[in-house]
Amino acid sequence: MIFDFLAQPIPWYVAGPLLGLMVPILFIVGNKAFGISSSYRHVCSAVIPSKLPFFNYDWKKVGGWNLKLVIGILIGGAIAAYFTPDDYRIDITSETVSTLQGYGITNFNGFMPEEVFSLDTLLTLPGLSILILGGFLIGFGTRYGSGCTAGHGISGMANFQKASLIATISFFIGGMISAQFIIPYLLG
Repeated sequence: MIFDFLAQPIPWYVAGPLLGLMVPILFIVGNKAFGISSSYRHVCSAVIPSKLPFFNYDWKKVGGWNLKLVIGILIGGAIAAYFTPDDYRIDITSETVSTLQGYGITNFNGFMPEEVFSLDTLLTLPGLSILILGGFLIGFGTRYGSGCTAGHGISGMANFQKASLIATISFFIGGMISAQFIIPYLLG
């Protein structure tokens, strides 16, 4: 097949520098900061009546490029999903496999375990709760924290911003707490 190279993930030593180059390219080309969470505000500004002051601004002028980035990410994900073989498996350690099996996750084909990320799972009370609560916390947290993991962890860290260092450390601590205590409780 002509696109066989798409059947494997891009190695970290290629993907990392490419992602890192986005920061200076965006600054040089358009004085923009790399990040995704501001697109939430732009979408809300486009669909919510402008009676709320937080959403009352010209989103086309400020956020048009950012929404194009988000659409590109979605299209890229769809292309990757289309070209990924059905039997593709993420390479994870045997210890991780054992831990996940203890949580009832046994299907390791594809990028996401079906036991967690399927319509059957999401349409349960715990699944909907996680979806709604997680969506709210992400939306609120990114606005309250003035950015998301991409904005702080990539752009902010590249610009040596103290707030981004604190935010990135907090992201990792929150991820470790979730992985050790919250996710096992929800799955077990």
